[in-house]
Amino acid sequence: MFYNKKRGLMHYKNGRKAKNGDKVVLLPAYGAPMIGILYDATVGNDTCNGHLAPIAQSDPCPNLKECLHLDDVLQALTANEVPDSSAVPDKTAPDTPIAS
Repeated sequence: MFYNKKRGLMHYKNGRKAKNGDKVVLLPAYGAPMIGILYDATVGNDTCNGHLAPIAQSDPCPNLKECLHLDDVLQALTANEVPDSSAVPDKTAPDTPIAS
């Protein structure tokens, strides 16, 4: 992938515009080719730009009704602070004193 300084765009070796989420084929100088989904690529970096999530036949097939976007989950977690462990009641302690 290369960076077009004039336009501020990322492009693949053949000149096609590159964007995160593209299915790509990595043709490394050494090793076997790899098919994956491009993510975390940033404009302005020509080498080691982004990551590939491998695609395999055994990949899970999610029901989207059971999925949430990661940004939504992170926003919910930051909006609702996780309580300190000292604020959680001790479940092993009895609720009422034991009569002797």
